[in-house]
Amino acid sequence: MHDQLYDWDRTHHWHAFTQMAEYTPLVIKRAEGVWLYDTEGRRLLDGASSMWCNVHGHNHPAMNEAIVRQLHRAAHITTLGMTSDITIELAKRLVDITPNGLNHVFFSSDGSSANEVALKAAFQYWRQCESPQPQKTKYLTFGEAYHGDTIGAASVGAIGKFHDLFKPLLFDVIRAPQPDSRRLPKGLNGDESAKFFLDEVEAILCEHADELAAIVIEPLVQGAAGMVMQPTGFVRGLRELATKYNVLLIADEVATGFGRTGAMFACESEGITPDFMTLGKGLTGGYLPMAATLTTSEIWNTFLGDAASGRAMYHGHTYSGNPLAAAAAMASLDLFEQNDLIANLAPKIEHLGNRLAAIAEHPNVTGVRQRGMVIAFDIIRDRVTGETFAPETRVGQRIAEIAMEQGVWIRPRPNMCYAIPPLAISIDEIDILMDAIENGVEQSVTEAHSSPVSMPSDRILR
Repeated sequence: MHDQLYDWDRTHHWHAFTQMAEYTPLVIKRAEGVWLYDTEGRRLLDGASSMWCNVHGHNHPAMNEAIVRQLHRAAHITTLGMTSDITIELAKRLVDITPNGLNHVFFSSDGSSANEVALKAAFQYWRQCESPQPQKTKYLTFGEAYHGDTIGAASVGAIGKFHDLFKPLLFDVIRAPQPDSRRLPKGLNGDESAKFFLDEVEAILCEHADELAAIVIEPLVQGAAGMVMQPTGFVRGLRELATKYNVLLIADEVATGFGRTGAMFACESEGITPDFMTLGKGLTGGYLPMAATLTTSEIWNTFLGDAASGRAMYHGHTYSGNPLAAAAAMASLDLFEQNDLIANLAPKIEHLGNRLAAIAEHPNVTGVRQRGMVIAFDIIRDRVTGETFAPETRVGQRIAEIAMEQGVWIRPRPNMCYAIPPLAISIDEIDILMDAIENGVEQSVTEAHSSPVSMPSDRILR
Protein backbone atom coordinates (compact mmCIF):
# COMPACT_ATOMS: atom_id res chain seq x y z
CA MET A 1 0.00 0.00 0.00
CA HIS A 2 2.93 2.33 0.77
CA ASP A 3 4.23 2.22 -2.82
CA GLN A 4 0.71 2.57 -4.23
CA LEU A 5 0.10 5.70 -2.12
CA TYR A 6 3.35 7.20 -3.41
CA ASP A 7 2.36 6.43 -7.00
CA TRP A 8 -1.13 7.92 -6.57
CA ASP A 9 0.37 10.97 -4.85
CA ARG A 10 2.69 11.62 -7.79
CA THR A 11 0.13 10.98 -10.52
CA HIS A 12 -3.30 11.99 -9.16
CA HIS A 13 -2.77 14.50 -6.37
CA TRP A 14 -1.79 17.92 -7.78
CA HIS A 15 -0.01 19.76 -4.94
CA ALA A 16 0.00 23.52 -4.35
CA PHE A 17 3.20 25.47 -5.10
CA THR A 18 4.89 22.23 -6.16
CA GLN A 19 6.68 21.22 -9.34
CA MET A 20 5.18 17.75 -9.66
CA ALA A 21 7.91 16.57 -12.06
CA GLU A 22 10.41 16.92 -9.18
CA TYR A 23 8.14 16.05 -6.27
CA THR A 24 9.21 13.39 -3.76
CA PRO A 25 6.21 12.21 -1.70
CA LEU A 26 6.06 12.93 2.00
CA VAL A 27 2.92 11.23 3.30
CA ILE A 28 1.81 11.86 6.87
CA LYS A 29 -0.38 9.20 8.47
CA ARG A 30 -0.86 10.74 11.92
CA ALA A 31 0.21 13.68 14.08
CA GLU A 32 0.48 14.35 17.79
CA GLY A 33 1.48 17.60 19.47
CA VAL A 34 4.27 19.19 17.40
CA TRP A 35 5.16 15.86 15.79
CA LEU A 36 4.24 14.42 12.37
CA TYR A 37 4.51 10.68 11.68
CA ASP A 38 4.94 9.59 8.06
CA THR A 39 4.30 6.34 6.23
CA GLU A 40 7.99 5.44 6.40
CA GLY A 41 7.93 5.44 10.19
CA ARG A 42 9.73 8.76 10.65
CA ARG A 43 8.85 11.23 13.37
CA LEU A 44 9.25 14.85 12.23
CA LEU A 45 8.97 18.01 14.29
CA ASP A 46 6.50 20.36 12.57
CA GLY A 47 8.77 23.39 12.26
CA ALA A 48 6.39 25.31 10.00
CA SER A 49 3.14 24.67 11.89
CA SER A 50 1.72 22.84 8.86
CA MET A 51 1.88 26.01 6.75
CA TRP A 52 1.75 28.45 9.66
CA CYS A 53 -1.66 27.43 10.96
CA ASN A 54 -1.24 24.91 13.79
CA VAL A 55 -1.35 26.57 17.20
CA HIS A 56 -1.97 24.12 20.06
CA GLY A 57 -0.44 21.05 18.46
CA HIS A 58 -1.96 18.25 16.43
CA ASN A 59 -4.58 15.88 17.79
CA HIS A 60 -5.33 18.02 20.84
CA PRO A 61 -8.04 16.30 22.91
CA ALA A 62 -9.98 19.49 23.65
CA MET A 63 -10.01 20.48 19.98
CA ASN A 64 -11.04 16.97 18.94
CA GLU A 65 -13.83 16.84 21.51
CA ALA A 66 -15.27 20.21 20.46
CA ILE A 67 -15.45 19.16 16.81
CA VAL A 68 -17.03 15.78 17.62
CA ARG A 69 -19.55 17.42 19.95
CA GLN A 70 -20.60 19.83 17.21
CA LEU A 71 -20.66 17.00 14.66
CA HIS A 72 -23.45 15.36 16.64
CA ARG A 73 -25.44 18.61 16.53
CA ALA A 74 -24.98 19.93 12.97
CA ALA A 75 -22.13 19.56 10.49
CA HIS A 76 -23.08 22.35 8.10
CA ILE A 77 -25.55 25.23 8.11
CA THR A 78 -25.49 27.88 5.39
CA THR A 79 -25.07 31.55 6.27
CA LEU A 80 -27.20 32.66 3.31
CA GLY A 81 -30.36 33.73 5.12
CA MET A 82 -29.66 31.70 8.27
CA THR A 83 -26.81 30.58 10.50
CA SER A 84 -25.89 28.33 13.41
CA ASP A 85 -25.68 29.22 17.08
CA ILE A 86 -21.97 28.36 17.33
CA THR A 87 -21.15 30.66 14.41
CA ILE A 88 -22.96 33.56 16.07
CA GLU A 89 -21.04 32.93 19.29
CA LEU A 90 -17.75 32.89 17.38
CA ALA A 91 -18.55 36.17 15.63
CA LYS A 92 -19.19 37.87 18.99
CA ARG A 93 -16.05 36.37 20.48
CA LEU A 94 -13.89 37.63 17.61
CA VAL A 95 -15.36 41.10 18.07
CA ASP A 96 -14.42 40.91 21.76
CA ILE A 97 -10.78 39.92 21.25
CA THR A 98 -9.80 41.94 18.17
CA PRO A 99 -8.86 45.65 18.29
CA ASN A 100 -11.64 47.90 19.52
CA GLY A 101 -14.11 48.99 16.85
CA LEU A 102 -14.05 45.88 14.66
CA ASN A 103 -17.69 45.01 15.33
CA HIS A 104 -18.79 42.95 12.31
CA VAL A 105 -17.54 39.61 10.96
CA PHE A 106 -17.88 38.11 7.47
CA PHE A 107 -16.85 34.44 7.38
CA SER A 108 -15.18 32.64 4.47
CA SER A 109 -13.06 29.53 4.03
CA ASP A 110 -9.45 30.69 3.48
CA GLY A 111 -7.17 33.69 3.69
CA SER A 112 -7.35 34.55 -0.01
CA SER A 113 -11.14 34.71 0.23
CA ALA A 114 -11.00 36.83 3.38
CA ASN A 115 -8.84 39.33 1.54
CA GLU A 116 -11.16 39.26 -1.49
CA VAL A 117 -14.02 40.22 0.83
CA ALA A 118 -12.05 43.15 2.22
CA LEU A 119 -11.04 44.37 -1.24
CA LYS A 120 -14.59 44.20 -2.58
CA ALA A 121 -16.14 45.75 0.53
CA ALA A 122 -13.63 48.64 0.46
CA PHE A 123 -14.42 49.23 -3.22
CA GLN A 124 -18.18 49.19 -2.58
CA TYR A 125 -17.89 51.41 0.51
CA TRP A 126 -16.70 54.39 -1.52
CA ARG A 127 -19.76 54.10 -3.77
CA GLN A 128 -22.35 54.18 -1.02
CA CYS A 129 -20.79 56.05 1.89
CA GLU A 130 -22.25 59.37 3.02
CA SER A 131 -20.03 61.30 0.61
CA PRO A 132 -19.51 58.89 -2.30
CA GLN A 133 -16.15 58.94 -4.08
CA PRO A 134 -16.50 56.44 -6.94
CA GLN A 135 -13.10 57.43 -8.33
CA LYS A 136 -11.47 55.56 -5.43
CA THR A 137 -10.86 52.28 -7.23
CA LYS A 138 -7.19 51.45 -6.64
CA TYR A 139 -5.18 49.90 -3.84
CA LEU A 140 -1.79 50.77 -2.37
CA THR A 141 0.21 47.64 -1.68
CA PHE A 142 3.85 46.83 -0.94
CA GLY A 143 6.74 45.21 -2.76
CA GLU A 144 6.88 41.42 -2.41
CA ALA A 145 3.43 41.41 -0.78
CA TYR A 146 1.43 38.20 -0.62
CA HIS A 147 -2.29 38.21 0.09
CA GLY A 148 -3.43 34.99 -1.57
CA ASP A 149 -3.95 33.51 -5.01
CA THR A 150 -7.49 34.35 -6.06
CA ILE A 151 -7.60 37.04 -8.75
CA GLY A 152 -8.17 40.02 -6.45
CA ALA A 153 -5.76 38.78 -3.79
CA ALA A 154 -3.12 38.07 -6.43
CA SER A 155 -3.60 41.55 -7.89
CA VAL A 156 -2.49 43.17 -4.64
CA GLY A 157 0.34 40.66 -4.31
CA ALA A 158 3.79 41.24 -5.78
CA ILE A 159 5.77 38.01 -5.86
CA GLY A 160 6.76 37.51 -9.47
CA LYS A 161 7.05 33.73 -9.59
CA PHE A 162 3.51 33.44 -8.19
CA HIS A 163 1.76 36.22 -10.07
CA ASP A 164 3.61 37.42 -13.20
CA LEU A 165 2.10 34.79 -15.48
CA PHE A 166 -1.39 36.02 -14.61
CA LYS A 167 -0.80 39.75 -15.11
CA PRO A 168 -3.31 39.97 -18.00
CA LEU A 169 -6.00 38.85 -15.54
CA LEU A 170 -5.03 41.14 -12.65
CA PHE A 171 -6.13 44.71 -11.92
CA ASP A 172 -3.57 47.51 -11.58
CA VAL A 173 -2.39 48.64 -8.17
CA ILE A 174 -0.06 51.33 -6.86
CA ARG A 175 3.01 49.78 -5.26
CA ALA A 176 5.06 51.16 -2.38
CA PRO A 177 8.63 49.97 -1.69
CA GLN A 178 8.97 47.03 0.64
CA PRO A 179 9.15 48.16 4.31
CA ASP A 180 12.07 45.86 5.12
CA SER A 181 14.25 46.74 8.11
CA ARG A 182 17.28 45.39 6.21
CA ARG A 183 16.76 48.05 3.53
CA LEU A 184 17.38 50.97 5.90
CA PRO A 185 20.31 53.35 5.35
CA LYS A 186 23.13 52.83 7.82
CA GLY A 187 22.73 54.69 11.09
CA LEU A 188 18.95 54.80 11.12
CA ASN A 189 17.31 53.21 14.12
CA GLY A 190 14.38 53.54 16.49
CA ASP A 191 11.60 55.89 15.38
CA GLU A 192 13.73 57.05 12.43
CA SER A 193 13.45 53.57 10.91
CA ALA A 194 9.68 53.67 10.72
CA LYS A 195 9.75 57.27 9.49
CA PHE A 196 12.00 56.33 6.57
CA PHE A 197 9.41 53.92 5.19
CA LEU A 198 6.46 56.09 6.15
CA ASP A 199 7.92 59.00 4.20
CA GLU A 200 8.01 56.76 1.12
CA VAL A 201 4.36 55.88 1.61
CA GLU A 202 3.31 59.48 2.24
CA ALA A 203 4.95 60.63 -0.98
CA ILE A 204 2.72 58.18 -2.84
CA LEU A 205 -0.38 59.18 -0.88
CA CYS A 206 0.22 62.85 -1.66
CA GLU A 207 -0.06 62.01 -5.35
CA HIS A 208 -2.63 59.23 -5.41
CA ALA A 209 -4.88 59.44 -2.33
CA ASP A 210 -7.88 60.64 -4.35
CA GLU A 211 -7.91 57.40 -6.36
CA LEU A 212 -7.07 54.98 -3.55
CA ALA A 213 -9.76 52.87 -1.93
CA ALA A 214 -7.42 51.23 0.60
CA ILE A 215 -3.90 50.43 1.72
CA VAL A 216 -3.27 46.69 2.10
CA ILE A 217 -0.54 45.49 4.46
CA GLU A 218 0.70 42.34 6.16
CA PRO A 219 1.42 43.98 9.53
CA LEU A 220 4.83 43.44 11.15
CA VAL A 221 5.84 40.45 8.99
CA GLN A 222 5.53 39.89 5.22
CA GLY A 223 5.52 36.11 5.29
CA ALA A 224 5.85 34.74 1.75
CA ALA A 225 8.27 37.56 0.89
CA GLY A 226 10.82 35.81 3.10
CA MET A 227 9.74 36.76 6.62
CA VAL A 228 10.39 40.44 5.93
CA MET A 229 10.00 42.39 9.15
CA GLN A 230 8.96 46.01 9.53
CA PRO A 231 10.34 48.35 12.19
CA THR A 232 8.25 49.02 15.27
CA GLY A 233 5.92 51.94 14.69
CA PHE A 234 5.54 51.48 10.94
CA VAL A 235 2.05 49.99 11.12
CA ARG A 236 0.98 52.61 13.66
CA GLY A 237 2.25 55.34 11.36
CA LEU A 238 0.51 53.74 8.40
CA ARG A 239 -2.78 53.91 10.29
CA GLU A 240 -2.19 57.62 10.87
CA LEU A 241 -1.41 58.23 7.20
CA ALA A 242 -4.48 56.31 6.06
CA THR A 243 -6.66 58.48 8.28
CA LYS A 244 -4.92 61.68 7.22
CA TYR A 245 -5.38 60.99 3.51
CA ASN A 246 -8.88 59.45 3.79
CA VAL A 247 -7.87 56.00 2.62
CA LEU A 248 -9.06 52.74 4.23
CA LEU A 249 -6.55 50.38 5.86
CA ILE A 250 -6.76 46.60 5.34
CA ALA A 251 -4.60 44.60 7.75
CA ASP A 252 -3.99 41.08 6.45
CA GLU A 253 -3.46 39.09 9.65
CA VAL A 254 -4.05 35.71 8.06
CA ALA A 255 -0.50 34.68 8.97
CA THR A 256 0.32 37.06 11.84
CA GLY A 257 -2.86 36.56 13.87
CA PHE A 258 -3.35 34.32 16.89
CA GLY A 259 -0.07 34.75 18.70
CA ARG A 260 2.48 34.31 15.92
CA THR A 261 4.18 37.64 16.54
CA GLY A 262 4.00 37.42 20.34
CA ALA A 263 0.73 39.34 20.69
CA MET A 264 -2.70 37.96 19.87
CA PHE A 265 -2.71 40.19 16.77
CA ALA A 266 0.02 42.26 15.15
CA CYS A 267 -2.28 45.30 15.09
CA GLU A 268 -2.73 44.95 18.84
CA SER A 269 1.01 45.25 19.45
CA GLU A 270 1.02 48.45 17.36
CA GLY A 271 -2.03 49.81 19.19
CA ILE A 272 -4.15 50.38 16.07
CA THR A 273 -7.55 49.44 14.66
CA PRO A 274 -7.59 48.94 10.88
CA ASP A 275 -10.73 49.45 8.83
CA PHE A 276 -10.59 45.78 7.86
CA MET A 277 -8.76 42.91 9.52
CA THR A 278 -8.55 39.55 7.76
CA LEU A 279 -7.96 36.33 9.67
CA GLY A 280 -7.36 32.69 8.72
CA LYS A 281 -4.77 29.95 9.34
CA GLY A 282 -4.63 29.93 13.17
CA LEU A 283 -8.30 30.93 13.53
CA THR A 284 -9.29 27.27 14.01
CA GLY A 285 -5.99 26.27 15.58
CA GLY A 286 -5.06 24.70 12.24
CA TYR A 287 -7.87 22.14 12.34
CA LEU A 288 -10.49 23.13 9.75
CA PRO A 289 -10.72 25.66 6.89
CA MET A 290 -12.12 28.98 8.06
CA ALA A 291 -11.33 32.65 7.58
CA ALA A 292 -12.91 35.92 8.61
CA THR A 293 -13.02 39.57 7.57
CA LEU A 294 -13.78 42.05 10.35
CA THR A 295 -14.75 45.67 9.85
CA THR A 296 -16.09 48.74 11.63
CA SER A 297 -19.64 49.94 12.18
CA GLU A 298 -18.94 52.96 9.97
CA ILE A 299 -18.34 50.65 7.02
CA TRP A 300 -21.05 48.15 7.97
CA ASN A 301 -23.69 50.89 8.13
CA THR A 302 -23.10 51.86 4.50
CA PHE A 303 -24.23 48.38 3.45
CA LEU A 304 -27.61 48.69 5.18
CA GLY A 305 -30.82 49.56 3.34
CA ASP A 306 -33.92 47.99 1.89
CA ALA A 307 -33.81 45.26 -0.75
CA ALA A 308 -34.14 47.80 -3.56
CA SER A 309 -31.12 49.82 -2.40
CA GLY A 310 -28.57 47.38 -3.82
CA ARG A 311 -26.36 47.99 -0.80
CA ALA A 312 -25.96 44.38 0.32
CA MET A 313 -22.64 42.58 0.10
CA TYR A 314 -23.27 40.29 -2.86
CA HIS A 315 -20.49 37.89 -2.06
CA GLY A 316 -20.55 34.54 -0.29
CA HIS A 317 -19.16 31.07 0.20
CA THR A 318 -20.97 27.76 0.55
CA TYR A 319 -19.04 26.84 3.68
CA SER A 320 -18.92 30.35 5.15
CA GLY A 321 -19.33 30.12 8.92
CA ASN A 322 -19.33 26.32 8.92
CA PRO A 323 -20.36 25.07 12.40
CA LEU A 324 -17.61 22.44 12.67
CA ALA A 325 -14.98 25.05 11.87
CA ALA A 326 -16.63 27.49 14.27
CA ALA A 327 -16.53 24.87 17.02
CA ALA A 328 -12.81 24.35 16.38
CA ALA A 329 -12.22 28.10 16.54
CA MET A 330 -14.13 28.41 19.79
CA ALA A 331 -12.15 25.54 21.31
CA SER A 332 -8.90 27.16 20.17
CA LEU A 333 -9.84 30.46 21.78
CA ASP A 334 -10.77 28.57 24.97
CA LEU A 335 -7.25 27.12 25.05
CA PHE A 336 -5.72 30.57 24.58
CA GLU A 337 -7.60 31.74 27.69
CA GLN A 338 -7.28 28.62 29.85
CA ASN A 339 -3.54 28.33 29.28
CA ASP A 340 -2.85 32.09 29.34
CA LEU A 341 -1.07 31.25 26.13
CA ILE A 342 0.10 34.70 25.02
CA ALA A 343 1.72 35.51 28.38
CA ASN A 344 3.32 32.07 28.52
CA LEU A 345 4.95 32.57 25.13
CA ALA A 346 7.51 34.95 26.62
CA PRO A 347 10.07 32.33 27.79
CA LYS A 348 9.71 30.41 24.52
CA ILE A 349 10.26 33.56 22.48
CA GLU A 350 13.31 34.42 24.59
CA HIS A 351 14.79 30.93 24.25
CA LEU A 352 14.13 30.89 20.52
CA GLY A 353 15.89 34.26 20.31
CA ASN A 354 18.88 33.04 22.28
CA ARG A 355 19.31 30.05 20.00
CA LEU A 356 18.90 32.28 16.95
CA ALA A 357 21.58 34.65 18.31
CA ALA A 358 24.04 31.75 18.39
CA ILE A 359 23.31 30.95 14.72
CA ALA A 360 23.80 34.66 13.91
CA GLU A 361 27.48 34.28 14.82
CA HIS A 362 28.05 32.00 11.85
CA PRO A 363 30.12 33.86 9.22
CA ASN A 364 27.71 32.91 6.42
CA VAL A 365 24.54 33.94 8.23
CA THR A 366 23.11 37.44 7.81
CA GLY A 367 19.80 39.25 8.11
CA VAL A 368 18.85 37.46 11.33
CA ARG A 369 15.33 38.45 12.36
CA GLN A 370 12.67 37.46 14.86
CA ARG A 371 9.16 38.59 15.67
CA GLY A 372 7.66 36.51 18.44
CA MET A 373 7.55 32.88 17.33
CA VAL A 374 8.68 33.71 13.79
CA ILE A 375 12.41 33.47 13.01
CA ALA A 376 14.39 33.77 9.79
CA PHE A 377 17.87 34.42 8.46
CA ASP A 378 19.67 34.61 5.11
CA ILE A 379 22.66 32.58 3.94
CA ILE A 380 25.41 34.43 2.08
CA ARG A 381 28.86 33.43 0.84
CA ASP A 382 30.61 36.61 1.96
CA ARG A 383 29.14 39.27 4.23
CA VAL A 384 31.65 41.90 3.14
CA THR A 385 31.44 41.59 -0.64
CA GLY A 386 27.82 40.55 -0.85
CA GLU A 387 28.70 37.42 -2.83
CA THR A 388 25.93 34.84 -2.70
CA PHE A 389 26.16 31.12 -3.15
CA ALA A 390 25.47 29.93 -6.68
CA PRO A 391 21.87 28.76 -7.19
CA GLU A 392 22.98 25.22 -7.96
CA THR A 393 24.30 24.84 -4.41
CA ARG A 394 20.66 24.91 -3.22
CA VAL A 395 21.92 26.04 0.17
CA GLY A 396 18.48 26.89 1.59
CA GLN A 397 16.99 23.65 0.32
CA ARG A 398 19.92 21.70 1.72
CA ILE A 399 19.29 23.13 5.20
CA ALA A 400 15.74 21.79 5.04
CA GLU A 401 16.93 18.39 3.72
CA ILE A 402 19.55 18.05 6.46
CA ALA A 403 17.02 19.09 9.11
CA MET A 404 14.65 16.40 7.78
CA GLU A 405 17.38 13.80 8.22
CA GLN A 406 17.52 14.89 11.86
CA GLY A 407 13.77 14.65 12.40
CA VAL A 408 12.69 18.26 11.76
CA TRP A 409 10.43 19.46 8.93
CA ILE A 410 10.86 23.05 7.74
CA ARG A 411 9.89 24.61 4.43
CA PRO A 412 12.88 25.01 2.06
CA ARG A 413 13.63 28.48 0.67
CA PRO A 414 16.51 29.60 -1.60
CA ASN A 415 19.33 31.29 0.33
CA MET A 416 17.34 31.58 3.53
CA CYS A 417 15.86 29.59 6.38
CA TYR A 418 12.81 30.21 8.52
CA ALA A 419 10.81 28.46 11.20
CA ILE A 420 7.34 29.08 12.65
CA PRO A 421 6.69 26.26 15.12
CA PRO A 422 3.32 25.66 16.79
CA LEU A 423 2.84 27.90 19.82
CA ALA A 424 2.50 24.73 21.89
CA ILE A 425 6.15 23.77 21.32
CA SER A 426 8.17 23.18 24.49
CA ILE A 427 11.60 24.56 25.34
CA ASP A 428 13.15 21.12 24.81
CA GLU A 429 11.43 20.84 21.42
CA ILE A 430 12.72 24.30 20.48
CA ASP A 431 16.21 22.94 21.11
CA ILE A 432 15.53 19.98 18.81
CA LEU A 433 14.33 22.41 16.13
CA MET A 434 17.26 24.77 16.45
CA ASP A 435 19.87 22.00 16.74
CA ALA A 436 18.68 20.64 13.41
CA ILE A 437 18.73 24.09 11.78
CA GLU A 438 22.18 24.87 13.19
CA ASN A 439 23.55 21.57 11.91
CA GLY A 440 21.86 22.20 8.58
CA VAL A 441 23.58 25.57 8.23
CA GLU A 442 27.00 24.15 9.05
CA GLN A 443 26.74 21.22 6.69
CA SER A 444 25.07 23.05 3.80
CA VAL A 445 27.58 25.91 3.90
CA THR A 446 30.51 23.48 3.96
CA GLU A 447 29.08 21.83 0.85
CA ALA A 448 28.35 25.16 -0.83
CA HIS A 449 31.86 26.54 -0.31
CA SER A 450 33.13 23.94 -2.75
CA SER A 451 30.81 25.36 -5.44
CA PRO A 452 31.41 28.37 -7.75
CA VAL A 453 30.94 31.93 -6.50
CA SER A 454 27.82 33.76 -7.62
CA MET A 455 27.77 37.44 -8.53
CA PRO A 456 27.07 40.01 -5.76
CA SER A 457 23.33 40.34 -5.36
CA ASP A 458 20.98 42.98 -4.00
CA ARG A 459 18.18 40.38 -3.99
CA ILE A 460 19.42 38.61 -0.85
CA LEU A 461 16.48 40.30 0.89
CA ARG A 462 14.23 37.64 -0.60
